[in-house]
Amino acid sequence: MASIVIVFHSGYGHTRKQAEAVHAGAAAAAGAQVESLAIDAEGNLPDGSWNKLAAADAIVFGAPTYMGGPSWQFKKFADASAKPWSGQAWKNKVAAGFTNSATINGDKFSTISYMFTLAMQQAMIWVGTGLMPANVKASTRNDVNWLGGFGGTLAQSPADVGADEGPLPVDLETARLFGARVAETALRFKRGA
Repeated sequence: MASIVIVFHSGYGHTRKQAEAVHAGAAAAAGAQVESLAIDAEGNLPDGSWNKLAAADAIVFGAPTYMGGPSWQFKKFADASAKPWSGQAWKNKVAAGFTNSATINGDKFSTISYMFTLAMQQAMIWVGTGLMPANVKASTRNDVNWLGGFGGTLAQSPADVGADEGPLPVDLETARLFGARVAETALRFKRGA
């Protein structure tokens, strides 16, 4: 079994839906055990979360993109990860990330870059989407990876819709496929293949 922990913050519920899709994709892999840990509105994790992160084979980071970067609640979690960093507790764990914002771009890459840098400081092994972008003339907004994320999976939820309407189903499918890839990679590392 490979243990995968998804640690995320969601301000309005959109990123939570994305986290659920990543979870579903990872959980569908035979031999993957997946748990999601939501960072609360004060930037805190549920009790016992640090032990679960320490025991994980893979950690997937998730946060909305606000003002060109991750939410402050996610940053508080990242800053608190200095304790496992000091002992290299997450070294060689698989890492990945996802984000959602209201606009098509919204500087989502800044959030993915933040997560990537966090993972590199933790000596983790980063996994991208492995998905080709929908970037030809015939592509539509209903195609997987239409937002073109390579470093992490991206989603868009218009600012005036609730979590019942966003992210779009295709962004959630992209997140599900991403979760499956993270699980597959974690399982390969676990088996030593």
